Amino acid sequence: MWQKIDLRELGSRGLDDLALDRLCRHAVDLSQGGLLEIDIEHFATDSLLTYIAERSSNLKSLGLRVYQGYVTNKVLVDAIAKFPLLETFEVSHSSLKLNLKAIGQACPQLKTLKLNSSGSGFCGLDELGYRSVRVKCDDEYALAIAESMPKLRHLQLLGDRLTDTGLNAILDGCPNLEHLDLRKCFNIKLAGNLEKKCLERIKEFRSPNDPTVDYPFDIVFVNSDSDEDYSDEEGNIDAYYDLAGTYIGIESL
Repeated sequence: MWQKIDLRELGSRGLDDLALDRLCRHAVDLSQGGLLEIDIEHFATDSLLTYIAERSSNLKSLGLRVYQGYVTNKVLVDAIAKFPLLETFEVSHSSLKLNLKAIGQACPQLKTLKLNSSGSGFCGLDELGYRSVRVKCDDEYALAIAESMPKLRHLQLLGDRLTDTGLNAILDGCPNLEHLDLRKCFNIKLAGNLEKKCLERIKEFRSPNDPTVDYPFDIVFVNSDSDEDYSDEEGNIDAYYDLAGTYIGIESL
C-alpha cells in the first residue's frame, strides 16, 4: 500500500487546500520511502513538492497542476532532481513558464511527458466553434524537449504554441517517440511532407484538430495578445470573446 497516491478530484469533497496538503503529507509519510506514483491536484506548492522530494527518492511518476505564485521553477526543478528514476511527468493547466530543459536534464530516464498548457479555468467555449486567429509562435518548449529528453516515448503537448520547426526538432531529437499528441497546437501547419513523416514515424499521432473528448481535464485555452481585460464587470467570458475577437491560447485571462 501507499506506493501510488492519487489526490485528483478531492476538491469536490469540500476539503480546502490546507486540508488536502495535510492529507497528502500524511499519505507520503505512510509510504515510508516506497512511493512510486503521485498525482496532485491544484493544491501543489513549493513546500509540498519539497516535502515529497525529501521522502520519495524512488518516485517514477509525478502529476500535478501548477499555478503561478504557488510553485516556482527553482523548487520544481530542485524537487525533480531528487527523483532520478522519474519516467513520467504530467503538468496540467500550467500558467508558469516551465524550465523544461532543466527538467529534462534532471530526469535522464524520462519516457513520458504530458503538458497541458492552458492555465484556464473556463470550459465549454471550445465546443462553440471558437478557433485560433492570431496565436503567437513559440518553439521554446519544443526545442528544450528535443535537446534534453532523448528517451521520450510518449509526448503530449496540448495547446502549445510550437510550429513546424519545433515539431521537426522533436522528431529529430526524440528518436524513440511512439505516441505524439499535438491537439490544440494551432501553429502547426504540417507543411510539405511533415504530416507523412509523423504518420510514418509515430505509432499513435494526434493532430492539432483532433477531438479532445477523451481528455480528463478542461481543454479550453483562453488568451489574448493584448494585456487588456475585455470581460464585463461580472467576468462574463462571452463578452470577452465578442469584444476582443480572441483565440484559444495558453494562458488564463
